[in-house]
Amino acid sequence: MRNARQTAARGGRRPTPRRTGASPATAAAGHLALAADRVAGALGAMTVKRALDLVLGSALLLLVTPALTLGALALALRPRLDRKGGRADDRKGVLSRELRVGLGGHSFELRSLRTRRLRLDLLSRLPHVVRGDLSLVGPAPLTPGETAALGAAAGRWRHALRPGLTGLAQVRARSGMPWDEPALLDAHYAEHHGTGPDLAILAHSARIALQAAVRGLRLPGKAHLSDTDHRLPGYSVAE
Repeated sequence: MRNARQTAARGGRRPTPRRTGASPATAAAGHLALAADRVAGALGAMTVKRALDLVLGSALLLLVTPALTLGALALALRPRLDRKGGRADDRKGVLSRELRVGLGGHSFELRSLRTRRLRLDLLSRLPHVVRGDLSLVGPAPLTPGETAALGAAAGRWRHALRPGLTGLAQVRARSGMPWDEPALLDAHYAEHHGTGPDLAILAHSARIALQAAVRGLRLPGKAHLSDTDHRLPGYSVAE
């Protein structure tokens, strides 16, 4: 022991203690077990709703990427008429950028194509679904000003849910019935949301989008560029 201390003092380093205990194989097994626990914890924390968003949202994004690419290219190449009647480039770009309030009250920049043709504006928001800013189904994403105008009760349940690409208000508000006022529908969804209702809303939304696409192909002159979001006319955030 004295020789070891003298050698360490001469070299300016302390003697390295002799390792005892687990073998390399045991240590590797321990690391694998720890990694498995972390993965299991992450999967346990993921809700069924979030898993549906990831799986179905990613599949839809892959499916519509060619259409989104063609739509973005068409918008980028489409000139606009200036006030003098000449042709000028669209300086706004192909994407609209709007601030919205998401889960937990955190704000994010909502990006979407500047066209409603074939509902490409909604489909272009699928990356937000994959990232977790939006859910496939949920209440409409509100601006910070609209969120501030809500009461405390509505603000709490809205912060507890991700806003949706579509939602109950989007598929029912066209009925014109007084109980189908969008704010009431959003509140009803917050109380009764689940996998079954979400799938039903998605199916209904797909049917509405398909019907709109067919009408757009028959009447191409009706399609137009728009910077507005996907909420229907007359949408209100009042409780």
